[in-house]
Amino acid sequence: MRNKYEDAIKLLEDNGIRYESVKHPPAFTTEEADKYIEGKIGCRTKTMFMTDQKKRRFYMLVMDDKDRLDMKEFAEIANEKRVKMASEETLYEKLGNEAGCVSPFGLLNDTEKEVQFYFDNAILKEEIMTFHPNINTETLFFKTEDLFKMLETMGYEVHFVDLNNEE
Repeated sequence: MRNKYEDAIKLLEDNGIRYESVKHPPAFTTEEADKYIEGKIGCRTKTMFMTDQKKRRFYMLVMDDKDRLDMKEFAEIANEKRVKMASEETLYEKLGNEAGCVSPFGLLNDTEKEVQFYFDNAILKEEIMTFHPNINTETLFFKTEDLFKMLETMGYEVHFVDLNNEE
């Protein structure tokens, strides 16, 4: 069986992307993870995996972890009537991830390239991003520009969006 963590690290290293790693106890929410990386510089992100009502189209959105997503607004942006959070079963089927481990590294398992990737412009100015590397016992810090380099290498177009980010 493939090691999803090793795949994530290999992707960074194969692309010359420098990163810093913080190992910690399992974190199932961004709030939990934030406690373990307190004091470190980097935008705390949350990655959301969504689908349309009929589970035909899939969306990954990266945004600031302290912002709330207006699902109706995102549905409009994605040109859908409605979107919803993907079930744990769909998450595992499409990305090979469990809840609490969703990050752009899950796209390594999207062999059909079905997921559309969205990034909130509100955090574009942040120099460093944080993500779990397909496991929730470690947080990686690396440059925002390297995230986009990584996604391009993987064959993904980034859709930059302006969300209202209501608290």
